[in-house]
Amino acid sequence: MSKIHQVAALAGVSIATVSHVINNTRFVSDETRKRVQAAMEEIGYQPNALARSLRRGETKTLGVILPDSSNPYFAEIGRGLELLAFNEGYSIILCNSENDAEIEHQYAEVLSKKQVDGIFFVGTGERPETLLTLLKHNLPLVVMMRDFGDVQVDTVQSDNYQGGTLATRHLLDAGHTRIACIMGPSGLTLSSQRVNAFKDTLNAAGITPDDSMILQGDFHAESACAITRQLLKRPDPPTAIFACNDLMAIGVICAAAELGRRVPGDLAVIGFDNIQLGNFSVPRLTTVAQPKDELVQTATRYMLERIADHTLPPRKSVIPTNLVIRQSCGHLV
Repeated sequence: MSKIHQVAALAGVSIATVSHVINNTRFVSDETRKRVQAAMEEIGYQPNALARSLRRGETKTLGVILPDSSNPYFAEIGRGLELLAFNEGYSIILCNSENDAEIEHQYAEVLSKKQVDGIFFVGTGERPETLLTLLKHNLPLVVMMRDFGDVQVDTVQSDNYQGGTLATRHLLDAGHTRIACIMGPSGLTLSSQRVNAFKDTLNAAGITPDDSMILQGDFHAESACAITRQLLKRPDPPTAIFACNDLMAIGVICAAAELGRRVPGDLAVIGFDNIQLGNFSVPRLTTVAQPKDELVQTATRYMLERIADHTLPPRKSVIPTNLVIRQSCGHLV
């Protein structure tokens, strides 16, 4: 005898009644419901959650595709999505593409075949191929921290231009005029937005940007460390560096220490992201904060609304950043 038959026999009800109690598909009196639940507990019967979900056309599972889970910023985003999804009754499948577009595309196919209820997508770049593949599957989709232009999809991102402006103005206000910028990968709109803000803010202050002081990193500490060694060995080194993410800013601080340069005494350093690790660098990192909590909350709300109504028009949120002043630019808090 199957366990559901045992539950029905012990509770003195039909199998159909047990099913209605499990799935909440028909009114069952409180007394009968309690008998069924007591019988399930006595026998140790656990309904097949996956089968129930598939019958309802849902799996209560969401996918998250991240480009680099070793980057603390993306790790913190993934954790935030997982916590909010859990509170809404969803499980998360976390996929790390290692900044490889092919792996990213394969993960998109895997998640679609697993019939997840929706996908949070942070692409390795801003080529729309994988995104368009996901949209063809008619899955609820929310893009985070990326800008795919005219592609019609829910998008949540920070105001990267505003953040770049905040960082550059802070260095100018501290009296710096020879400021270098270590940018992120060239294929990302967010990277160009931060650098464009850097250039525009210098121009507005009457300072012509020096292209030889704007160098491309890859959002990892190692690249910024190598670039900073080059910059500080120049005959006219910068007195300040704007690193376009916090991991690179920490790499800048490391290289400065290797070369005997004091931060902030000899070199001011500002980052972008406000990862938790920045609170524990020496000195503590001044940075532009991307509002992770608001990004995650908005993305989760968009996802739940999209799951409930696939016909909603695409939405786009651009969330303001803010300056977090610590020690690496010479300002204590």
